[in-house]
Amino acid sequence: MNELISPKYQMKLVKSVHDAICEEYNSDKEVSLYISKWHWGDQWNNNWENFHIYQKNNGEIDLLSTLHSMTGSDILKVAIDMGVDTPDFIPSIPTFKNELKSDFKTAYDTFTKAFKQIETDPSLAIGLANSALESIIKEILKDYRINSKVKGTETLYKLTTIVLKEFNILDDNHPVELKTIGSGLLSINQSIEKLRSEKTNFHGKTSDDY
Repeated sequence: MNELISPKYQMKLVKSVHDAICEEYNSDKEVSLYISKWHWGDQWNNNWENFHIYQKNNGEIDLLSTLHSMTGSDILKVAIDMGVDTPDFIPSIPTFKNELKSDFKTAYDTFTKAFKQIETDPSLAIGLANSALESIIKEILKDYRINSKVKGTETLYKLTTIVLKEFNILDDNHPVELKTIGSGLLSINQSIEKLRSEKTNFHGKTSDDY
Protein backbone atom coordinates (compact mmCIF):
# COMPACT_ATOMS: atom_id res chain seq x y z
CA MET A 1 0.00 0.00 0.00
CA ASN A 2 2.76 2.46 0.95
CA GLU A 3 4.41 2.38 -2.46
CA LEU A 4 1.05 3.04 -4.14
CA ILE A 5 0.62 6.39 -2.39
CA SER A 6 2.92 8.94 -4.02
CA PRO A 7 5.03 11.28 -1.83
CA LYS A 8 3.32 14.27 -3.43
CA TYR A 9 -0.11 12.95 -2.47
CA GLN A 10 1.09 12.07 1.03
CA MET A 11 2.26 15.67 1.51
CA LYS A 12 -1.16 16.94 0.52
CA LEU A 13 -2.93 14.36 2.66
CA VAL A 14 -0.84 15.12 5.76
CA LYS A 15 -1.77 18.80 5.51
CA SER A 16 -5.48 17.96 5.25
CA VAL A 17 -5.28 15.50 8.16
CA HIS A 18 -3.36 18.02 10.27
CA ASP A 19 -6.03 20.68 9.71
CA ALA A 20 -8.85 18.22 10.41
CA ILE A 21 -7.32 17.09 13.72
CA CYS A 22 -6.71 20.67 14.85
CA GLU A 23 -10.31 21.55 14.02
CA GLU A 24 -11.67 18.50 15.82
CA TYR A 25 -9.67 18.82 19.05
CA ASN A 26 -9.29 22.12 20.89
CA SER A 27 -6.31 21.32 23.09
CA ASP A 28 -2.82 19.94 22.68
CA LYS A 29 -3.63 17.26 25.26
CA GLU A 30 -6.60 15.98 23.23
CA VAL A 31 -4.49 15.95 20.07
CA SER A 32 -1.76 13.99 21.88
CA LEU A 33 -4.27 11.49 23.26
CA TYR A 34 -5.78 10.96 19.81
CA ILE A 35 -2.41 10.44 18.12
CA SER A 36 -1.28 8.09 20.90
CA LYS A 37 -4.14 5.73 20.04
CA TRP A 38 -2.51 5.18 16.63
CA HIS A 39 0.97 4.76 18.10
CA TRP A 40 2.46 1.44 19.11
CA GLY A 41 5.86 -0.18 19.36
CA ASP A 42 7.92 -3.12 20.55
CA GLN A 43 10.46 -2.45 23.30
CA TRP A 44 11.98 -5.90 22.77
CA ASN A 45 12.70 -5.15 19.12
CA ASN A 46 15.10 -2.23 19.47
CA ASN A 47 12.25 -0.01 20.64
CA TRP A 48 10.60 -0.27 17.22
CA GLU A 49 7.56 1.98 16.70
CA ASN A 50 5.20 2.44 13.79
CA PHE A 51 5.87 6.19 13.79
CA HIS A 52 7.61 8.75 15.98
CA ILE A 53 5.81 11.31 18.13
CA TYR A 54 7.74 14.58 17.86
CA GLN A 55 7.55 17.34 20.43
CA LYS A 56 8.16 21.08 20.26
CA ASN A 57 10.53 22.87 22.63
CA ASN A 58 7.63 23.66 24.96
CA GLY A 59 6.73 19.99 25.27
CA GLU A 60 3.62 20.14 23.09
CA ILE A 61 3.20 17.64 20.28
CA ASP A 62 4.63 18.66 16.92
CA LEU A 63 1.64 17.32 15.01
CA LEU A 64 2.86 18.07 11.50
CA SER A 65 6.23 16.34 11.97
CA THR A 66 4.53 13.42 13.71
CA LEU A 67 2.09 12.92 10.84
CA HIS A 68 4.93 13.06 8.33
CA SER A 69 6.68 10.24 10.19
CA MET A 70 3.73 7.94 9.49
CA THR A 71 3.70 5.52 6.57
CA GLY A 72 1.40 6.24 3.66
CA SER A 73 -1.04 3.52 4.71
CA ASP A 74 -1.19 4.80 8.30
CA ILE A 75 -1.81 8.42 7.33
CA LEU A 76 -4.53 7.16 5.00
CA LYS A 77 -6.22 5.33 7.89
CA VAL A 78 -6.11 8.47 10.03
CA ALA A 79 -7.50 10.50 7.13
CA ILE A 80 -10.45 8.14 6.76
CA ASP A 81 -11.04 8.17 10.52
CA MET A 82 -11.10 11.99 10.51
CA GLY A 83 -13.47 12.13 7.56
CA VAL A 84 -10.90 13.66 5.22
CA ASP A 85 -11.81 13.21 1.56
CA THR A 86 -9.38 10.68 0.02
CA PRO A 87 -10.55 9.93 -3.54
CA ASP A 88 -7.02 9.96 -4.98
CA PHE A 89 -5.67 7.07 -2.92
CA ILE A 90 -6.47 4.67 -5.76
CA PRO A 91 -3.22 4.83 -7.79
CA SER A 92 -4.85 5.18 -11.20
CA ILE A 93 -7.22 7.94 -10.14
CA PRO A 94 -4.81 10.93 -10.25
CA THR A 95 -3.68 10.12 -13.79
CA PHE A 96 -7.22 9.45 -14.96
CA LYS A 97 -8.49 12.66 -13.42
CA ASN A 98 -5.71 14.72 -14.98
CA GLU A 99 -6.55 13.37 -18.43
CA LEU A 100 -10.24 14.07 -17.90
CA LYS A 101 -9.58 17.51 -16.50
CA SER A 102 -7.53 18.57 -19.51
CA ASP A 103 -9.81 17.24 -22.25
CA PHE A 104 -13.27 16.46 -20.89
CA LYS A 105 -14.31 19.04 -18.30
CA THR A 106 -17.91 17.84 -17.95
CA ALA A 107 -16.87 14.20 -17.59
CA TYR A 108 -14.20 15.17 -15.04
CA ASP A 109 -16.70 17.05 -12.87
CA THR A 110 -19.18 14.17 -13.06
CA PHE A 111 -16.52 11.56 -12.29
CA THR A 112 -15.31 13.54 -9.27
CA LYS A 113 -18.86 13.80 -7.92
CA ALA A 114 -19.37 10.08 -8.46
CA PHE A 115 -16.20 9.10 -6.64
CA LYS A 116 -17.08 11.23 -3.61
CA GLN A 117 -20.48 9.52 -3.32
CA ILE A 118 -19.24 5.90 -3.34
CA GLU A 119 -19.56 5.36 0.43
CA THR A 120 -22.41 7.73 1.29
CA ASP A 121 -24.67 7.29 -1.73
CA PRO A 122 -23.60 4.37 -3.96
CA SER A 123 -26.79 4.60 -5.98
CA LEU A 124 -25.96 8.17 -7.01
CA ALA A 125 -22.31 7.22 -7.59
CA ILE A 126 -23.33 4.53 -10.09
CA GLY A 127 -25.65 6.92 -11.91
CA LEU A 128 -22.96 9.58 -12.13
CA ALA A 129 -20.33 7.06 -13.25
CA ASN A 130 -22.68 5.97 -16.01
CA SER A 131 -23.11 9.60 -17.05
CA ALA A 132 -19.35 10.23 -16.98
CA LEU A 133 -18.69 7.29 -19.30
CA GLU A 134 -21.43 8.48 -21.65
CA SER A 135 -19.85 11.96 -21.74
CA ILE A 136 -16.38 10.57 -22.51
CA ILE A 137 -17.60 8.41 -25.39
CA LYS A 138 -19.75 11.22 -26.80
CA GLU A 139 -16.74 13.54 -26.79
CA ILE A 140 -14.68 10.92 -28.64
CA LEU A 141 -17.43 10.49 -31.23
CA LYS A 142 -17.50 14.25 -31.88
CA ASP A 143 -14.08 14.03 -33.53
CA TYR A 144 -14.23 15.01 -37.20
CA ARG A 145 -12.52 11.74 -38.19
CA ILE A 146 -15.41 9.72 -36.77
CA ASN A 147 -18.08 8.74 -39.30
CA SER A 148 -20.85 7.82 -36.88
CA LYS A 149 -22.78 10.75 -35.46
CA VAL A 150 -24.82 10.35 -32.30
CA LYS A 151 -28.24 11.81 -31.67
CA GLY A 152 -27.63 12.35 -27.99
CA THR A 153 -30.25 9.86 -26.81
CA GLU A 154 -28.10 6.73 -27.08
CA THR A 155 -27.58 4.55 -24.01
CA LEU A 156 -24.13 3.77 -22.64
CA TYR A 157 -24.29 0.32 -24.22
CA LYS A 158 -25.22 1.74 -27.62
CA LEU A 159 -22.48 4.38 -27.43
CA THR A 160 -19.95 1.67 -26.58
CA THR A 161 -20.94 -0.45 -29.57
CA ILE A 162 -20.58 2.61 -31.83
CA VAL A 163 -17.13 3.57 -30.58
CA LEU A 164 -15.88 -0.05 -30.77
CA LYS A 165 -17.14 -0.25 -34.35
CA GLU A 166 -15.48 3.05 -35.27
CA PHE A 167 -12.13 1.85 -33.96
CA ASN A 168 -12.64 -1.58 -35.49
CA ILE A 169 -11.76 -3.22 -32.18
CA LEU A 170 -13.83 -6.37 -32.67
CA ASP A 171 -12.50 -7.28 -36.12
CA ASP A 172 -12.08 -11.05 -36.52
CA ASN A 173 -8.64 -10.49 -38.01
CA HIS A 174 -7.35 -8.84 -34.84
CA PRO A 175 -5.46 -10.78 -32.15
CA VAL A 176 -7.82 -12.48 -29.73
CA GLU A 177 -6.45 -10.35 -26.87
CA LEU A 178 -7.57 -7.14 -28.56
CA LYS A 179 -11.04 -8.56 -29.23
CA THR A 180 -11.23 -9.67 -25.61
CA ILE A 181 -10.49 -6.12 -24.43
CA GLY A 182 -13.23 -4.76 -26.69
CA SER A 183 -15.73 -7.37 -25.57
CA GLY A 184 -14.78 -6.74 -21.96
CA LEU A 185 -15.36 -3.00 -22.33
CA LEU A 186 -18.75 -3.67 -23.86
CA SER A 187 -19.69 -6.09 -21.06
CA ILE A 188 -18.52 -3.69 -18.34
CA ASN A 189 -20.46 -0.75 -19.73
CA GLN A 190 -23.54 -2.89 -20.27
CA SER A 191 -23.33 -4.07 -16.66
CA ILE A 192 -22.92 -0.50 -15.37
CA GLU A 193 -25.98 0.52 -17.35
CA LYS A 194 -27.99 -2.44 -16.03
CA LEU A 195 -26.79 -1.73 -12.49
CA ARG A 196 -28.01 1.85 -12.84
CA SER A 197 -31.34 0.80 -14.33
CA GLU A 198 -32.15 -2.17 -12.12
CA LYS A 199 -30.34 -1.69 -8.80
CA THR A 200 -30.39 2.04 -8.05
CA ASN A 201 -32.90 4.71 -7.16
CA PHE A 202 -32.86 6.10 -10.68
CA HIS A 203 -35.50 3.64 -11.86
CA GLY A 204 -37.24 2.68 -8.64
CA LYS A 205 -35.93 0.59 -5.77
CA THR A 206 -37.56 -1.07 -2.77
CA SER A 207 -36.11 -1.53 0.71
CA ASP A 208 -35.44 -5.22 -0.02
CA ASP A 209 -33.35 -4.50 -3.12
CA TYR A 210 -29.54 -4.64 -3.05
